Amino acid sequence: MRPPARPRPASRPAPRSAPRPAGERTDTGAVPRQAGKPAARKKPTVPAAGDPIPFPTGRDVERVRRGTGATPVGPTPAARRAAESPARPGVVSLGMAERLAERSAMRRHRIWRRALAWTAGAVALGAAVWVVFWSPVLGADPAEVKISGEGTVIDLAEVEAVVAQVDGVPLPRLDTLALREEIMALNGVRDVQILRAWPDGLDVVLQSREPVAAVPVDGAFALLDQEGVRVATTDAVPDGLPEIDAPLDETGARSLHAALVVLGALPRELQLEVEEVSAATQDAVVMTLRDGAVVEWGSSQDAALKIEVLTMLRSLPENEDVEFYDVSAPTLPITR
Repeated sequence: MRPPARPRPASRPAPRSAPRPAGERTDTGAVPRQAGKPAARKKPTVPAAGDPIPFPTGRDVERVRRGTGATPVGPTPAARRAAESPARPGVVSLGMAERLAERSAMRRHRIWRRALAWTAGAVALGAAVWVVFWSPVLGADPAEVKISGEGTVIDLAEVEAVVAQVDGVPLPRLDTLALREEIMALNGVRDVQILRAWPDGLDVVLQSREPVAAVPVDGAFALLDQEGVRVATTDAVPDGLPEIDAPLDETGARSLHAALVVLGALPRELQLEVEEVSAATQDAVVMTLRDGAVVEWGSSQDAALKIEVLTMLRSLPENEDVEFYDVSAPTLPITR
């Protein structure tokens, strides 16, 4: 048989707390609900402009920190500033407007300053270009032109007349190549160098074609330079120049060229002793010295050795009366 069941103890009713006055907050921060009615939650309200602003108290802050009770409703810093100052929709603050105005003024000032700088630079550049290329400041002055190297055959007046054509032309625009060609076309000019002498002068350095021999032609004598160019015509052979007995035409071109080569190879002191040169052919050049001695030279080859042999033979005391020297074969010279 089963033992009889034990009776269960009756449940004790929960102790009731003493009634509290209505509206008093509990320890948890909640407001007691009235019997039969649920507690109504207060909706957070935003204060209107001009209304006093409710700031949270220390107890409200403590409840928020502990997580108990409702979050107090308080205005944000932006809301407080909006409430303290009257709203002016669509109006920028005076400080920002002033800064924007200053920035715009500075931008316009920079633009104008750059424009003035570019304009001044362009004006200065244009003035410099005008002064250099078109003004008379750097214009060529014939009085400041120096001519040198005219020699004995160049007419200095002709050169001065050519240079006078560029009177007043600014030196930077002066066409020295064209001026050089005009001077080169003058008689007796072998070469010329034109240098600008700032600010308004020129240095004209001439290289003349100095005559080295005289060739008979039509009852007169044509003066030839080392290259065989005819530089002048005279009635008589100038002092110090040898006479070449060779026709001044195509038939005697080779003989004349050989005679000029021989004269050009001679040293200056020996060249002055030559009175006449004849060349039947280009390999048979014969020179007559001013003391009457005759030199059989032959061709223009071995000119340096022939000059050395002839100089040595004429310096020997036993050859004072020698009137003929044959150096056409310089290794086997002949005298008599």
